[in-house]
Amino acid sequence: MPTIPETRMVYPIFPGSANHYDTLFGGQAMAWMDQAAFICATRWCRQKVVTAHSSAIDFHHAIPVGSIVELIARLVRVGRSSMTIQVELWVEGMRSPERKLACEGSFVLVAVDDQHRPVPVPPLEQIDQLQE
Repeated sequence: MPTIPETRMVYPIFPGSANHYDTLFGGQAMAWMDQAAFICATRWCRQKVVTAHSSAIDFHHAIPVGSIVELIARLVRVGRSSMTIQVELWVEGMRSPERKLACEGSFVLVAVDDQHRPVPVPPLEQIDQLQE
């Protein structure tokens, strides 16, 4: 049975994940977004999943060292074996509750069997049943 189609992950931004401008390295943000999408899709279908596609990833704000980021991954579409996950990356200061959307993108993951062939996933209509 699928679970609620949302995953949240939180990370502190330390110097080891920053670039020479003391902001989060874009590649690290993209990797975290793909991980959040992977976990969201896996929790939905409880199958082996692989990333098949990522859309444009839009960076709205720099993410400085010393910030906290929260990634919110939501299932937005389900095909026969594919799942589209929208991922938002929110940034906030360590000492301030103010948040802003820093980055967003979408990912398509496909459920596969042990021979890497696509397998069916639960339909999106099950979300309504889970929330009742």
